[in-house]
Amino acid sequence: MTLEQLIVLNAIVEQGTFRGAAEHLNKAQSAISHMLKKLENELGFILLSRENFRPELTEKGEVFYRHSLRVLQRMQDLKSVARTLNSEQEAEVALTVTASFPFPPILGLIGEMTSRYPATHIRVARDNMGGSLEKLLADDVQIAISTLDGVPLDRIEALPLAPVTILPVAHPDFPAAHGGRVNSDAEMQSLIQAVVADSGTTTKQSRGLLPGGLRWTVSDFATKKDILLANMGWGGMPQHMIQQELDQGDLVPLNVEGYPPVQVEHFAMRRRDVTIGMVAQAVWDRLKDFNSGP
Repeated sequence: MTLEQLIVLNAIVEQGTFRGAAEHLNKAQSAISHMLKKLENELGFILLSRENFRPELTEKGEVFYRHSLRVLQRMQDLKSVARTLNSEQEAEVALTVTASFPFPPILGLIGEMTSRYPATHIRVARDNMGGSLEKLLADDVQIAISTLDGVPLDRIEALPLAPVTILPVAHPDFPAAHGGRVNSDAEMQSLIQAVVADSGTTTKQSRGLLPGGLRWTVSDFATKKDILLANMGWGGMPQHMIQQELDQGDLVPLNVEGYPPVQVEHFAMRRRDVTIGMVAQAVWDRLKDFNSGP
């Protein structure tokens, strides 16, 4: 069984006659008949009934033809991938997004790029604080989304994105949530603060840590949020991650001395000394729209 035989079968069915298939494929009619007969002999059953003027698929031929169409479609897809890979389109584009940045806009971006560049694999990681910059500097990713903490701007080009609001919050029954008054550092030191660990390995960033206080360190914001909802600690959370809990009263903002709500600026970053490919450039250009609000 060959691909050419499947193409011949498809042409006969679509054109309705052996003559039409021969003209469509620019082959002699005898060659068309010979290839179909050879395929039928190999399969051991008749694909097309020749009893009428127009050949018709037999019962078994109908089933075989449906499956052959899938093979032909996959072959077309493979040819498309090969043509794309032979162009300037990269085989893979990697980016990392800091965990505090909203992810739904990134998912939309990935979907858009996958539709436009189906041969390019998009690889996305989520990192905390310095982890994103570390991967960018190590050339593990082409684009990183994070804050500018520790970023060497002589080596990194930065594109401003929409800021993220970080709120200190806790369960409504948490001790520091009572009374609506300002809680001093001294009062908060006896209460557990949940913090997310930096995913970087070479340098460690810390943000919003209460000096001398009790703390639990977790690897991600989802775990931190679970701790807060269980009334087992307090901590700063990106507002977009807890808006539903705030609206429902499951979490409440805290008034902590020296820890007001903050607007954290986020940036898309790429290295100045690395030339990125066509798809990575398309991702970068699309990210320029994000500064109007993710």
